[in-house]
Amino acid sequence: MSLFISSLNSGSNGNCYYVGNEQEAVLIDAGISCRQAETRLRRLGLPIRNIKAVFISHEHSDHISGLSQLAGKYQLPVFITPETLQNTRLVRHVFPIRPFSSHEPVQIGDLSITAFPKYHDAADPHSFMISCRGTNVGVFTDIGVPCDQLIHHFSQCHAAFLETNYDEEMLAQGRYPYFLKQRIRGGKGHLSNQQALDLFRAHKPAFMSHVLLAHLSKDNNCPQLVRDLFLPHLNTTELIVASRNEETPVFRIGAN
Repeated sequence: MSLFISSLNSGSNGNCYYVGNEQEAVLIDAGISCRQAETRLRRLGLPIRNIKAVFISHEHSDHISGLSQLAGKYQLPVFITPETLQNTRLVRHVFPIRPFSSHEPVQIGDLSITAFPKYHDAADPHSFMISCRGTNVGVFTDIGVPCDQLIHHFSQCHAAFLETNYDEEMLAQGRYPYFLKQRIRGGKGHLSNQQALDLFRAHKPAFMSHVLLAHLSKDNNCPQLVRDLFLPHLNTTELIVASRNEETPVFRIGAN
């Protein structure tokens, strides 16, 4: 069965990723307003009624700022770990709360969502693999280093949202204070372009049809720069750079 994916927004100003089949879908994070999410879904022709749940990767505002309004309006169950929930300021009873645990799949219709821990400076951060009858899509952003679990899941993906947050030289020479540069590149911050490319080159499966480069820094990266870095290594994989300001097209993943 095919999966349909789109980045509704990707960056420090808000993150929200759509993955679904023809009947049901989930959002990974809700860091844009309810109105923005509704508008972008409508432009893409994706019915909001198909969204059955929201999964939260961690508590930083660019991943949850629109959650209360969106989940409250549509009464969407929100899957979030207890540790992450404790570190938010969410109004806890305006939408259903569902805890999840690492490595324990959650079934949403035909979708199976599996979370696994990642290195990031948050209470209990997780990445996600969304599967549907043999088709796998990964959402891998806000990652300090590519750990063994990330490598394992990435190597099974037909498509992946993969963080390429910063260019190392741009970050080093940029205007950020030293402590912030160290946070970004210190192992619990974000993946650089080169770290992401190394992961892609070493562990991309031959059947990966799409890679969506995600969470680009406004100040420390450039879409054309990262595109040029990846282009020689794509083979048959289609490259998309997810925007900080608008949705990507919908991509169909899987042959059946």
